[in-house]
Amino acid sequence: MTQRRPFLLTGSAFALASVLPAVTLAQTQPLTPNPSLAALPAEVAAEMPGAQWAGSARLRFFGFDVYDSHLWVAPGFKPAQFAQHALALELSYLRALSGRDIAERSLKEMKRAADLSAAQSQRWLSSLQDAIPDVKAGDRITGLHSPGMGVRFWHNGQPRPAVRDPEFSRLFFGIWLSDATSEPQMRRGLLSRLAL
Repeated sequence: MTQRRPFLLTGSAFALASVLPAVTLAQTQPLTPNPSLAALPAEVAAEMPGAQWAGSARLRFFGFDVYDSHLWVAPGFKPAQFAQHALALELSYLRALSGRDIAERSLKEMKRAADLSAAQSQRWLSSLQDAIPDVKAGDRITGLHSPGMGVRFWHNGQPRPAVRDPEFSRLFFGIWLSDATSEPQMRRGLLSRLAL
């Protein structure tokens, strides 16, 4: 059975992702637990006092590094109830990707966990396309989940449009943190510094 993967490459590699066996597609690996790998972004420090680094992981696709992910959580965070806690996820891109492709891939991952109407899917795709720009190697996108409110985004520390919808935010961060994620190894890496 083919599994969808979060934020894969574009073009022909992206098209192949939907038809090749999962074992050949992507692999994630926890990053060495070194605090210097996950310097707290200024936007997270300002918006989430007391944030604790929970872990990091790298996504690889066909042997190419795609991004490093870093998770910060509020004190008292419980992974099984991730949507009930403030959290911030930073993706540090290691190669160029189209914002449109990132948005489309994100929505596909979100739809794995919920049945969305065509109208809802179009609204959320539009919101993702507004929030997520094209990225190049070295760019960062940070998302901050506020329980009951939604998600705010930053690109290289600069604010992007927010999505004020708690269900959107739950499903978006569920791409990485849900028990049903298509990348369980990445989830383990992101939560590796927490006592589970």
